[in-house]
Amino acid sequence: MKYLIAGLGNIGAEYAGTRHNIGFDVLEEMTRSSGTSFRSDRYADVAELRAKGRHFILIKPTTFMNLSGKAVRYWLDQENITIDRLLVVTDDLALPFGKIRIRAKGSDGGHNGLKNIAELLRSETYARLRFGIAGNFQRGAQVDYVLGKWTDEERTILPDRLQKAASACISFGLAGIQTTMNQFNNQ
Repeated sequence: MKYLIAGLGNIGAEYAGTRHNIGFDVLEEMTRSSGTSFRSDRYADVAELRAKGRHFILIKPTTFMNLSGKAVRYWLDQENITIDRLLVVTDDLALPFGKIRIRAKGSDGGHNGLKNIAELLRSETYARLRFGIAGNFQRGAQVDYVLGKWTDEERTILPDRLQKAASACISFGLAGIQTTMNQFNNQ
């Protein structure tokens, strides 16, 4: 059984370590703990890992955040994976820092990456893991905040939260969406 885990972010060194790239960071954590690594491929950097008979295709779209749907659609088609085996990992301003919220479907919530995925898949019925980045910014400073680096305090907590999110991604494939929501949404 194959699963596609798409971590959203922006390519380029200037975006590394920013709040908006948390989707990339979660997938990097997954490869660190499994000993695999990413390779450049069409529309994405791609890694593969196996866990208990499940095959996970991890993608970090190289299309930039607002065009993430192109990579997601391509890799679903390329690997012959159905939309119910797709999990998208993204940042969320509405959640407290480090909080994980997993849903089986939903709206884009104003997130342009999710909006583009829904447009190209013609569906909002795909699982998503939202990673809270909080909304600690002045009015009009949202772009600077999401493209900003983590604070020193956040950086000390981040490794634990990345491990939890990576575990939730594996749980999605092993235990299913409902069990994963029950286990991780209240942590």
